[in-house]
Amino acid sequence: MLGSMAAIWLTFLLLFVLFITAIVVSISPMSKGPVEIEKGSVLCLDLSSPISERKGPVSIQDAIAGTLGSTQYLCDITDAIYRAAHDSRIKGIYIKADGAAAGIASMQAINEALNYFKSQPDKWIMAYGDSYAQTDYYMSSSADELWLNPQGEVDIHGLSGTVLFYKGLLDKLGVNMQIIRVGTFKSAVEPYFLTEMSPASRLQNEVYMNSIWSSIKDDIAENRGVKSETVNQWADEFSFVLPADSILSRGIVTNIGYRHQAEKRIAELAGKDKYSDVNLVDVNEYAAAQDLTDYSYLPEVKAPKKNKNTIAVLYAVGEISDIGNEGIIGNEMVDQIFELTENSEDLVGLILRVNSPGGSAFASEQIWEALQQFKEKTGLPFYVSMGDVAASGGYYISCSADRIYAQPTTITGSIGIFGMIPDIQGLMNDHLGVTTSTVQTNPNGDFPNIMRPMTPQQAEKMQEFVERGYDTFTRRVADGRHISQDSVKVIAEGRVWDGATAKKIGLVDRMGSLRSAITDMAADLKLKSYRVETYPKVEGEWWESLLTMEGINAASMTNLDPETMRLYQHLERIKNAPRVQCKVETIIIK
Repeated sequence: MLGSMAAIWLTFLLLFVLFITAIVVSISPMSKGPVEIEKGSVLCLDLSSPISERKGPVSIQDAIAGTLGSTQYLCDITDAIYRAAHDSRIKGIYIKADGAAAGIASMQAINEALNYFKSQPDKWIMAYGDSYAQTDYYMSSSADELWLNPQGEVDIHGLSGTVLFYKGLLDKLGVNMQIIRVGTFKSAVEPYFLTEMSPASRLQNEVYMNSIWSSIKDDIAENRGVKSETVNQWADEFSFVLPADSILSRGIVTNIGYRHQAEKRIAELAGKDKYSDVNLVDVNEYAAAQDLTDYSYLPEVKAPKKNKNTIAVLYAVGEISDIGNEGIIGNEMVDQIFELTENSEDLVGLILRVNSPGGSAFASEQIWEALQQFKEKTGLPFYVSMGDVAASGGYYISCSADRIYAQPTTITGSIGIFGMIPDIQGLMNDHLGVTTSTVQTNPNGDFPNIMRPMTPQQAEKMQEFVERGYDTFTRRVADGRHISQDSVKVIAEGRVWDGATAKKIGLVDRMGSLRSAITDMAADLKLKSYRVETYPKVEGEWWESLLTMEGINAASMTNLDPETMRLYQHLERIKNAPRVQCKVETIIIK
C-alpha cells in the first residue's frame, strides 16, 4: 500500500514538472534575444491580431490555451514607428493588413505615428491586403502604395453602435434590478430596466459617434488626398461589393495585385533582387531591440545620465475595482502612486495613461486622492494621456491633472454616479419555490438584501447616497478644471463626449497621443535629456500565477466560446460590483 501511494505521489510530481516545463517552453520563444537590425531593413507592421494598450504579466491561461504572443501592444507599435523614423537602418514600413482589432483612438495614434514616419526624408510606407476591413484600411490609408488583391474587397461603412439589453431576460427570470442614478444621460444602467435606448442615450450616442466618424473620415481623406465627402460616398455605396478595378479607379487603393506581386514591389523599394533577400523586422522585435526608456533618438534630445530626468508613465487600464486580479485595482494603484511619491528623487514628472470605462466610485476617489498627494508632496507636473476611453471613473482619476491629452476619437466624460441592487425575490419565490424568513434587531439590519425589494425609506437613503457621490465627483472636476461646480453640472449629467468635443467644452486641454504628452512635458521642463519609465512593472509574475493557480477560473478551463465567455464575465462583474459606481455604458462600435 505504501509503495502504491508513493508511486501515485511521484506520478503527480512528475506531471507537475512536465506541466511547468511545457509552459516554460511555450513562453521561452517570446524572450529570445534581440534581432539584428541591418542597414536597409524594412519594418513590418502585421495587422492580424488584437492590439492592446500595454503588455501585462504572462497569463498561464493563455499559455495553456496556446495563445501566447497573439496580442500586439500599442506602446510598442507607436514607439517602434517613431524610432524607425529616425533610424537610418530602416528604409520603409510594410503593412500587412489582415484583420486587426483595436480601439478607435488606438488606431488614430498608429495613424499619427505612420504619418510622422512618412514625413521623414527617404522613408516610404507600403500596404497590402487580401481584403481590408475598415480598421485595417484606416491604419493603412497613409501608405504611399496601397495594394489590394484582385479578388479582394475594401469595407468602408461608417460607424454603428449596439447596446445589449437584458430586461427581457431578467423579467423571465423574475429578477428586478433596482436602479439609483444621477444624470439624465447616465445610460450604463439602462440595459437592466429598458429594452432599448432612451431618447437621451440615443442622442448622446449619435452626437459623439458622428463626431468620431468625422475625425476618421477626415484622416482617411487627408491620407488619400480626397475630400471628406468622397469618403462618405465610399461608405454609402457599399464599397465592399465594388470590383477591384472600380476600387482602383475611385482612388481607394493605388495598386491591384497578388501578394507575390506586392512582395516583389517591396523588394524593389528595399533595393533587393527578391523578397526573400529583404530583412523584414517585426514591430515587436524592433521594439525589443531598442531601449524604450531612451528618447535620445530624437535630434533635439541627448542621452540622459543613469536615471536622471525620468518621466514616469503610469498605466491605468481596465475597469476600476476595489478588489480583484484584473483592471485597475484601487489599493494596488494607490500603493503604486505612493511609491512613486516616496521615490521621486529622479522624477521630473508623472503622466497617467488612462484607458478605462470607470467602475467603483470608492476606488476612483482613493486613486484621485493619492494623485493629489503626489502633486502636493513632490511639486512635479502631472499630465494625463487618454486612450480609447477615459470616462466616468476613468475621468474621475484624470480630472486633477495639470494638463489632459486625448485623441479626437477618445470616449470621455460620463460624469455621473449610479447604484444597482438586484432583487431576485421573483426568481426565488415564483420560479424556484424558495422562500426566506429573516430575524433582525433593526428595520434595516439586513440591507442590502437581494431576496426582497428595497423599502421606500431604503430607496430614499440610497438616492441620497448616490447624489452625495455625484456632488463629490462634480466638485473634484470643478476643482481640477478650475471652473465652477454649476458649470460642470451643465456638461455632466452622465453625458458621454468624444475627445474633440470634450476639448471644446473644457474637459480636455490638448489633442494628442501619449507621445505628445511625453514630448510636451519634456519641452515644458526645457529638458535636453530625459528617459521614460513605465509603471506598474510586470516582471516575473507568470510563475507566481502558476504556483497559486491565480487567474485560472472554471470558465477559462472549460474553453467557452467568446460570446459565452463575455456573458459569463458580465454576470461575474454584476455579482461582484460595488453598490455605487461611476462607469460608462458598454457599446459595441463597429
